[in-house]
Amino acid sequence: MIGKQLTSEELTLSKNLRTLPGVRWPTQAWQRAGSMSEQALFALTTIIIVGITAQWLAWRFKIPAIFLLILLGIVSGPVLHLIVPDRLFGNLLFPLTSIAVALILFEGGLNLRIADLKQAGAAVRGLICVGVIVTWLAGALAGYLLLGFDCQVALLLGAILVVTGPTVIVPLLRQVPLTRRLAAILRWEGILIDPLGAMLAVLVFEARFSDGIHEAIKFAFLGAGKTILLGGALGILGAGLIAFLIKRSYIPDYLQIPVTLTVIVSVYATANLLRTESGLLAVTILGISLANQKTVAVGQIINFFENLRVILLSSLFTVLAARLSFNDLGYMLSWNSLAFLGLLILVVRPVAVTLGTIRAGLSRRERIFLGFVAPRGIVAASVSASPPASKTVPQAAPLNRGRRPLSERPRDGHLPEAQMGLHDLFAVRLPQNGLGGG
Repeated sequence: MIGKQLTSEELTLSKNLRTLPGVRWPTQAWQRAGSMSEQALFALTTIIIVGITAQWLAWRFKIPAIFLLILLGIVSGPVLHLIVPDRLFGNLLFPLTSIAVALILFEGGLNLRIADLKQAGAAVRGLICVGVIVTWLAGALAGYLLLGFDCQVALLLGAILVVTGPTVIVPLLRQVPLTRRLAAILRWEGILIDPLGAMLAVLVFEARFSDGIHEAIKFAFLGAGKTILLGGALGILGAGLIAFLIKRSYIPDYLQIPVTLTVIVSVYATANLLRTESGLLAVTILGISLANQKTVAVGQIINFFENLRVILLSSLFTVLAARLSFNDLGYMLSWNSLAFLGLLILVVRPVAVTLGTIRAGLSRRERIFLGFVAPRGIVAASVSASPPASKTVPQAAPLNRGRRPLSERPRDGHLPEAQMGLHDLFAVRLPQNGLGGG
């Protein structure tokens, strides 16, 4: 009967039944689900609030946004535990990060103008060709000598460190007034080197299964050729499809951006399925091709993705900083880590810029500025944390000081030592460039 008062014996029996092992009551399940849902909603809201707040504070007080994003991300993550990305996103963390990075690179490609290469072409070619090789080999040597990595892991770390990142370069360009040529060099290098650096890291990682050095070199050249051809072809086809649909009015104005977004994600996923890590190159070529075609106007698309980039950058840097642990931060203060960082910042990058721009016609001041601007962003971190062979989202492991051969490591794609080395550079290099640029 409704409203009937239960006796003390009935209340005790009801309480005991609800606490029986193996018995799951609907109300309890709903409460647990609601609690988890509310926690996830709170964490997602915190990510957006922290990211946009950092951007506003950076604009208001003329402080580099990158520095504030990292600082507030660390406070929200390992300090206050308001954001725990691995628990919040689980296995979706790196797929979502990859898609966000693809959209950022596409937007970066939209800002590249081929006409700028008349002034910046020689420097860009030198930095992408000579600079990449110098950074790769010098970074690998530094990892071998100072961090105690074996040759194979050191080469992989050096390949990952090649990536600079438009996620940091573009905000810096807003903070620092530069000449048109210098801004074009930084923009082209930062955007083009991301997919190329990711490709290099994949080739180095996969080359460890080759029989002999000659087989590895042959594999690397064939792999690079396949990645460039596939990524370039899919990017151009994607841009052509978007331009064709808009020109023939097959899609209305209000669907131009949703269709463009669909094409970008489809091109990225298809390229990655056909050839690992070729998706970044494909979406970069897609953006460059779409921006430089003369058939249709894409101002609406450019404006949307420029705004989307701010949200994605803010969220990604907040999440990435929140993934750092106190062990990571403590490891960064060791003498060998600081020596490794100092060598990369003060020696490797300036030497790479000097050798890569010998015949580029740059002034001494321009070379010095380029030599101290090479931050590593979300692209490098996502490549290091989710390599091609990885099937799951592994947890970071403590650094093993011994030089354990790569052949003796788990072949699940996870290399905690290389990831730890990148965490060092990420946490120090980004604020260094942000404050220096400011």
